[in-house]
Parts: sequence; structure tokens; C-alpha cells
Amino acid sequence: MPIATTGMTTTTTITTTTMLDYDFMRLAFGAGFAVALVAGAVGYFLVLRNLAFAGHALSHVGFAGATGALLVGIPPFWGLLGFTLAASGAMGLLGEKLRGRDVAVGVILTLSLGLGVLFLNLYTSSASQATALLFGNVFGVSRTDLAALAALGIASLLALAAISRPLIFATLEPELAEAKGLSLRLVSVLFLLIVGIAVAEAVQVVGILLVFALMIGPAAAALQLTSSLKRGVLLSVLLAVGATWSGIALAYVTDWPPSFWIATLGSALYLAALAWRRMKSGAQR
Repeated sequence: MPIATTGMTTTTTITTTTMLDYDFMRLAFGAGFAVALVAGAVGYFLVLRNLAFAGHALSHVGFAGATGALLVGIPPFWGLLGFTLAASGAMGLLGEKLRGRDVAVGVILTLSLGLGVLFLNLYTSSASQATALLFGNVFGVSRTDLAALAALGIASLLALAAISRPLIFATLEPELAEAKGLSLRLVSVLFLLIVGIAVAEAVQVVGILLVFALMIGPAAAALQLTSSLKRGVLLSVLLAVGATWSGIALAYVTDWPPSFWIATLGSALYLAALAWRRMKSGAQR
């Protein structure tokens, strides 16, 4: 607290510091925005297509890729991205059959998690990197990381926009879409590749274990709150960004992990939306 004294007058200047005065906080909010934007948009279609469990499995596949990359000296993000894209393509080849393959997806999820644990056991150089993979480290995002997240986010959104019409058609009227000559398998592959990128991005913020909450919670809440497709996507994005930014701010204030707050808020949004929907349905009877 600097104090300036002139003659008989004493002036006290108090300098206040806000969270946005710190560079790491600005980077965290920027990264959170880039990730939540994609997670909200992609997550909406993931829930709409009943593929939430497949999205959860992709994060565990990414865990094996990230830990394997650490083991061979490659940046974990690229191992994570590579494995999620490979698994996304494989799942996409199943087309509409993927919706009924929960057991197969669960086996892939378990195997991937087991491989990740093995690679992590063999890699003993840095426990902090392993923790960041599992629970996220949004406060550790660098400018280079933010630029990569922004570039991947823009690419994902452009790709999602490009396939949005056939994706909606294949999701809402799959039999009719196939009769019209639309390849359901191609649409599934392209969409799940976009999901793979979104999962790899979200891991940077909330980690592998909690990515499900960020991608599914806001999207599931939006589906409860509106039946309009356009409003649903927009609402899902807004809820995802709101949960992410609020989680980062609460982590700064409380010194609790941001991934905990983001996951909690994402889940709370869905529960609140579900309660509102049931109250509305009860009032209309």
C-alpha cells in the first residue's frame, strides 16, 4: 500500500488485483472458452445420437495414447489426439450399429484404461504430467497450447457445420436418409472424428476422468430445456462456456481444482434442467 505525503495532506493509494490481471488466468479463460465452445456443440449431437457412452470411451482410449506417448518421448497431447482419432474412425465404421454395442464399447474402454495404467506404471519420470492427464490442468496452459486449442476448435466447428445437414438427417430419420442414398457409415465416421478432436481438447481442461461431465452435462440439460435444434445447440454451447468459466473463477477463489468445479456445475445443470422439465410436465397435467 503506497503512501504519498505532501505537506499536511496524506494520500493513500490502494492497488487491487483481479484474477484477470494474471496472465495464467487469462490463458485459462481463453482455453476454457475454446474447449467449451466445441464441447457444447459436439456434445449436443453426441447426446442426440445416443452416443454418450462412446464419447466417454474415447477419453479412456486417449488416456492410453497420451501415456504411451509419454513413454516414448512424444508430447502427450499428440498421442491422445492420435489414439482418439483412430478409435473414432473405428467406431464410426460401425455406423448406426454402434448404438447397440455398449458391451463392445465397454470392453474397449476397459482395455484402454488398463493399457494406460500399464504405460503410466512404466513411465515414472513425472507424476505431475500423469495427474494433469487424469484431472486436467487449465492453469498450466501456455500461449502455444492456447493457439493449438483454438486452431483445433475452429477446424472442429467448421467440420461440424459442413456435415450438419446430413448429420441431422441421419440422426432424426436414419431409415429415410439411407433410402435417399445418404451413407450413414460415412456420416458416423466423420462425426466421431470430430468427437475425437473435441475429447482431446476437453482433456486439456477437465482431464480424462471428468471429460464426460463437460461434454454431456450441458448438452443433456439443453435437450431438456428446448426441443428446437438450433436453440438447443446454442444453449448447450452457452451452458458449457458458463460452467467452464464459472468453474475456473471458483477455482481461483477457493483454491479447489477447476476440473472439480466444472464437472460439478455441468452435472448440476443437467439435474436442474431435468427437475424443471418434470415440474413443467406436472403443471401441464
